[in-house]
Amino acid sequence: MTSASSIFLAGASRGVGREIAKCLTAQKLKVKALLRSESTAAELTASGVDVVVGDAMNVSDVEKAMLTDEPIDAVISTIGGLPTDTERPDYPANKNLIDVAVKAGVQKFILVTSIGTGNSVAALSPQVLAALQLVLLEKDKAEQHLITSGLIYTIIRPGGLKSEPATNNGVLTEDTRIIGSIHRADVAHLVCRCLNNTRTNNKILSAVDKNMLFGKPEFTEFSLDE
Repeated sequence: MTSASSIFLAGASRGVGREIAKCLTAQKLKVKALLRSESTAAELTASGVDVVVGDAMNVSDVEKAMLTDEPIDAVISTIGGLPTDTERPDYPANKNLIDVAVKAGVQKFILVTSIGTGNSVAALSPQVLAALQLVLLEKDKAEQHLITSGLIYTIIRPGGLKSEPATNNGVLTEDTRIIGSIHRADVAHLVCRCLNNTRTNNKILSAVDKNMLFGKPEFTEFSLDE
């Protein structure tokens, strides 16, 4: 894969997606963001992001945004819902993004889900699993759709998210037993490091802060050094 310099970002209005937008623009990469509302458009535009208003739940909006004359090297999606949502975007919105990314000839797709998805379900306590199970099932469907899409992918599953500034102690691991917290800014830094890193191709990785683990488990960090 050649270096990804043109990025399509879904979920940039808040949380991890907003932090990823900051990280990408700081690296002078070309970023196009799909936003469902214009409420955060001005701030993103001012930072150099090309904003397109549209709903990822609507495949035609995704096609209009992604199938243009300008090629897109990579797609990053942080789209996800809450347990209280009546309509959860985790699977349908990400399915639309994945399907259109295939049509667009995208080189790599990075999907941010959550620890507890798929084979990492055992990392959660029964109480947390009970609260999040419906959302996690939708995230699992999105992961599986990406894995079978034929795209080169990286799936990143963060632990419990916090909004404080980056600690620079965020790490990735293939160990599905690991659970802990991580700041959103640190997740964003890890995502950006995965973008042009071939070691992360077709990998599923949990993301935690090594100083905020639940318990003191022994685990192997995933090295991003190529």
